[in-house]
Amino acid sequence: MLNREIINWYELNKRDLPWRNTTDPYKIWISEIMLQQTQVVTVVDYYYRFINRFPTIQDLAFADENVVLNLWQGLGYYSRARNLHQAAKSVVENYNGVFPDSFDEILKLKGIGVYTASAIAAFAFHLPYAAVDGNVNRVLSRLYGVSESTNSPQGKRLFQSLADELMSDAAPHIYNQAIIEFGALQCTAKNPACDVCPLQSQCFAFINKQQDAFPVKKKKVKITDRYFYYLFIYSDDHFLLQQRDDRDIWRKLFEFPLIEASNKLDLVDLIKTKEWLSVFKDIKLEITEHISRKVHKLSHQNLHIDFVHVKVESCDLNKFDSLFLVDKESVVDYPMPRPIEIHLASL
Repeated sequence: MLNREIINWYELNKRDLPWRNTTDPYKIWISEIMLQQTQVVTVVDYYYRFINRFPTIQDLAFADENVVLNLWQGLGYYSRARNLHQAAKSVVENYNGVFPDSFDEILKLKGIGVYTASAIAAFAFHLPYAAVDGNVNRVLSRLYGVSESTNSPQGKRLFQSLADELMSDAAPHIYNQAIIEFGALQCTAKNPACDVCPLQSQCFAFINKQQDAFPVKKKKVKITDRYFYYLFIYSDDHFLLQQRDDRDIWRKLFEFPLIEASNKLDLVDLIKTKEWLSVFKDIKLEITEHISRKVHKLSHQNLHIDFVHVKVESCDLNKFDSLFLVDKESVVDYPMPRPIEIHLASL
């Protein structure tokens, strides 16, 4: 059977990953959320740090949100961390601190969708749910020659049905790990190792030399270009920060004062903007540095980020509305977007 061939491959080729050595649903949940939009090699260190800081779901539930976000810093997609925190509180409040052991109850937790609920149900409780992620979609689409888009409603139903059928009577926790790993290491998005694939004689894409045609690509998301000019306003060893609101990217994270423009500006044009003049009204200043960073890419936005260093005689908070003062030692207490973190580290 196909599932047995995939499992045999897995036993020979699987990676030794920390979340595979436990059936603790809390630890499996943390790993699954971290692995969304983030590569395994990056997640491992974050996983260890997170579990060491919050060894139980109660520890996470009772933590301050800024502490959680700070520990998440660098992983991006901060809504994942916020949802983890809220879901942990829900488990403590509604389940007496015991992680729910049914698919339907797991699915009710904030930030958990069908894939994550299936993965936790299978890995932690050995329940018969097939977890379908991008790796699984790729394997199934090539294996069966599925022309349906993976992200269409019809496609989602079809791929779930195929995954359920392929799992059949195999042990859910082993089968799911096996097919996900197979997609990650063997049936990769680019340059799949078809010549040494144990499924090649049964694979539609290999037989028809159409590996690159599957999975069928979803429509491209429109990418928006945004132009950020961060003002590193400092005096002696102190500088100014502000907190972002909750209506945009990097919700509630901390950053330098920001001027966003509709297009690329040089320094001469920047200092003429009403935003610049509003910030520095009646303030003596010296522009000491202007640094353009490489484009920071998000899933649907390209951020063109410049940092302008502005030295002032005094960071008088009476002159800088809605800003607050920090020094380089205390700034580690404030969760920040990755570009700000990288820039600070370079100073």
